[in-house]
Amino acid sequence: MINRRFGKTGWDVSVVGLGTWNLGNQWGEMSDATASDILLASIDQGMNLLDTAESYGIPNGMSEMRIGKTITSAMRDNLIVVSKVGNWGSRTNGRVPKTSADSIRVCGHACLGRMRTDRIDVLLCHEGNIKDPTVYVEGFEELVAEGSVRTYGISTNSLDVLSNFYEISKGACAVVEVDYSLLNRNPEEGFLDYCLEKDLGILVRGPLAKGVLSGKFSRETVFTDTVRNGWNAGESDRADFEQMLDRMDVIKDAVGDDSKLVETALRYVIGHKSNPVVIPGATSVAQVKGNAAAGIEAMDSDLYEKLSGM
Repeated sequence: MINRRFGKTGWDVSVVGLGTWNLGNQWGEMSDATASDILLASIDQGMNLLDTAESYGIPNGMSEMRIGKTITSAMRDNLIVVSKVGNWGSRTNGRVPKTSADSIRVCGHACLGRMRTDRIDVLLCHEGNIKDPTVYVEGFEELVAEGSVRTYGISTNSLDVLSNFYEISKGACAVVEVDYSLLNRNPEEGFLDYCLEKDLGILVRGPLAKGVLSGKFSRETVFTDTVRNGWNAGESDRADFEQMLDRMDVIKDAVGDDSKLVETALRYVIGHKSNPVVIPGATSVAQVKGNAAAGIEAMDSDLYEKLSGM
């Protein structure tokens, strides 16, 4: 597995990490044993980066709790753990009001408890369209000062939101998480350049576009999970899904080998000059191994240029 410097944190992180949204039952029922196998397999494959959030899971926090049940203290010392606060209870009418720095602190402390750890390496604001993140910055600063959090940042797709957060933090913001893939290249229009300029560690979520870039879906696919059921015929996000499928035809032609789609999609994102790292999810050990294989070597430069020019 290739490792690279994670922005101004200076940490060495694997170019492929594990996103753990999938471990919380929102993408389909999963047992504790399967979740544990996936986590342990990711470490065995050389991944040292885990991404989660307080709100991931049914019930809320299930992803973090499964991390806490699996990761031993000896394993923990070799991992970079990222979590996010801002959406606790948003699906269950129990959202925590963000009215003071203490509101952020209590959310951070709850993450620590669920993961059975004494520190979170990166804590991110999980409100991607927030206009005034002052309360988050104040809370994060207090968590850093008390030793509960090592550094912080924000998960957002908006350059305006990111730059505002960075300025309010007076440059302390060290990490950003953004949706970026061959099917969503919007971050290439200034967002990633800003991150490079500010030396931010970049976490890429959605590098496989919720599985579309695996090439396994068609217009006949029926989604039963709570994350993608809006893609089904007659549902609100159907048009977006069909547009992605249309674009997949072009990508498949460019790659030429459907068995290489996942590897290609991940390597494309990793190959950007801003040095992102990807955090694809997995619902099986086989998927973990397939994702990890993409981090063994860089994409061929000719193929990268071909895809970037599309």
